[in-house]
Amino acid sequence: MDCIPITFTVENAMDLQPDSNDPIIPIIGLGTWKSKPGQVYTAVKEAITAGYRHIDCAPAYDNESEVGAAIGEMIKAGTITRENLWVTSKLWNNAHQPDQVLPALLKTLHDLRLDYLDLFLIHWPVAFKAEVSYPRSREDWLSLTEMPIIDTWQAMEACVGKGVVRHIGVSNFSIKKLDDLHRQATIPPAMNQVEMHPYLQQQAMLDYCRGQGTMVTAYSPLGSGDRPKALKSAGEPVLLQDPVLQGIADRHRCAVSQVLLAWAMARGVIVIPKSVEPKRIRQNLDAVKVELASEDMAAIAGLDRGHRYVDGSFWQTEGSPYTMAGIWDE
Repeated sequence: MDCIPITFTVENAMDLQPDSNDPIIPIIGLGTWKSKPGQVYTAVKEAITAGYRHIDCAPAYDNESEVGAAIGEMIKAGTITRENLWVTSKLWNNAHQPDQVLPALLKTLHDLRLDYLDLFLIHWPVAFKAEVSYPRSREDWLSLTEMPIIDTWQAMEACVGKGVVRHIGVSNFSIKKLDDLHRQATIPPAMNQVEMHPYLQQQAMLDYCRGQGTMVTAYSPLGSGDRPKALKSAGEPVLLQDPVLQGIADRHRCAVSQVLLAWAMARGVIVIPKSVEPKRIRQNLDAVKVELASEDMAAIAGLDRGHRYVDGSFWQTEGSPYTMAGIWDE
């Protein structure tokens, strides 16, 4: 069973009902990374009420049960139907072994109270042994030689055939890893979800993906200033305080966050900003109304500094077979 080609739309109207033979992924979705238990349930309900039709999840976020409860309640109330909601989740690093892929997906479906996912991604090109949540010793890891990505991918392709997921893709993949997968896959990856914002514009990645028919989702499109301190570096730049972006926001009478999202969408990139605050949730959605001028886009193009906020250094621990250079192939 092949994946159906994906299109995307900026429509987020509550009556959006894509035809089952031509699935639509809304260009803006609600991210749920860092959304705390007790908050994400309300945030998902607020987002769906506001008009979001795209929710991005992962078991590693430790909140899929709450996300699922919120989705289930909104479907039961008749606010949405399953068919007009796009739900993405991911395969964690300890489920790369082929016999672990389907059970991991079924666990996610159970937690999300769904019969199928719209999109299922390999979360990182990094593998652990099955019983390991986070590695603590060399014995906990599996290298990509020991656990080739193509073996994991073929198990995901089988999940498409079983009807429990409609599309499959990857996250945090370099051009090299994505190209290697394209050359070996039966079902080509529909998506690469990567960090992307004006300080990390990744034009080469966009060009490659466009050429291959792979869509791109930007995570941390606002700079992920609320991520845990352990994932931050001293003196890192604050994207939301950039004076060029602030000037553009002032001219358009909008928030800097809306400029960032409008910039990504103008490049044909899907965005999944996270928020649990009703005002911010709606403000982010309203970014679809911001139309940046060519001079705005040119000014933002000059901000690229190749800076990763989520640099993958947490996988480069003692005994790990992974390095930052190896993950990003840079």
